[in-house]
Amino acid sequence: MKNKFYQYIVSLQDTITSKLEQVDTRAKFQEDLWERPEGGGGRTRVIEKGKVFEKGGVNISAVHGPLPKSMQAYFKVGDCDFFACGLSLVLHPANPFIPTVHANWRYFEMYDKQGNTIDQWFGGGQDLTPYYLFEEDAQHFHRICKQACDKHDARFYNEFKTKCDQYFWNTHRNEARGIGGLFFDYCKAEQGKSIEDWYNFVTQVGDSFLDAYIPIVEKRKDIPYSPQNRQWQEIRRGRYVEFNLVHDKGTLFGLKTNGRIESILMSLPPHVQWVYDHNPMKGSEEEKLIAVLKNPKTWV
Repeated sequence: MKNKFYQYIVSLQDTITSKLEQVDTRAKFQEDLWERPEGGGGRTRVIEKGKVFEKGGVNISAVHGPLPKSMQAYFKVGDCDFFACGLSLVLHPANPFIPTVHANWRYFEMYDKQGNTIDQWFGGGQDLTPYYLFEEDAQHFHRICKQACDKHDARFYNEFKTKCDQYFWNTHRNEARGIGGLFFDYCKAEQGKSIEDWYNFVTQVGDSFLDAYIPIVEKRKDIPYSPQNRQWQEIRRGRYVEFNLVHDKGTLFGLKTNGRIESILMSLPPHVQWVYDHNPMKGSEEEKLIAVLKNPKTWV
C-alpha cells in the first residue's frame, strides 16, 4: 500500500503543478529534492511571483525511521518505527478575490521492532480560505467535495465537512480559518472499510482538487482590486499564519520528526500584516466574510 500511494502522489504532484503553471502563464515551479538524515526525503516544488500565484508550494515527502519520543507520547505507543508519505499544497494568489487553498493527502504506517505492521491509516482533505466571499465559489468547492465523497459513502461529506469546520478553527480568535471543505484522519481498516477502500476514497478526493479550485481561479483572476482590498487580504493572511504556527498538526509533526524546515513553512505567505485591533466597517464585504467565519455555513 505504501508504494502504491507514494506512486500516486508522485503522479498527482506532476498533474497539479503542470496545470497551475498553465493557469499562471508566467511563473514556473522550482524543484528542490531533499533527504532526511534519519530516513527518507521529499520533492518540494515552489512557485513565486507569478501572474496569478504570488507564492505556492506543492510538496511530496516519504519519511521513515524510529518514531521520535515526542510522537510516541502523542500516539500513545511505545518504541516503534514509522513510515509516512503525503502530498501537501498551499497556494496564495496575488489577487485578493481569489481564495487561498490548502490540501493534503497522506498515509501512515507504524511497525514493531520485528518489522510487523501494527497500525496504518490515511488522512487528508482540502479547504478554501477566501478574503472576499463569493457564495457561488463556496458552493462550487463544496459541491465537488461532496461529489467525491458520495461515490464512496453518503455519510462522508457531512461527517468530513463538520470535522473540517472543527479542525480549521482559530480558537484564540473564535473564528474559522476559511470556509472549510473536507478533513479526515485515522481512516483505518475497520467498520466495513478496508485499507484499499480508503485508498480509493482518498485518491478520488485528490483527483477532484483541480476541478474544485481552478474554475474559481479562472473566474476571479482578472477582477481589478484596490490597495484597500490588498491590505485586507494581508490582514487575513495573518490569521492563516496564526493557525499554521499555533494549531496545525502537520506543522507540529514536521517539526517533531526533524522534517525539512523550508518545506514545512512553505505554507506561509510572503506578505502579511498584523494591524492592532482591526475591525471591518459595518455592512462591508469584509464584514460579510467575518460573519460566515464566526458561524460556519452549510454550502450544499
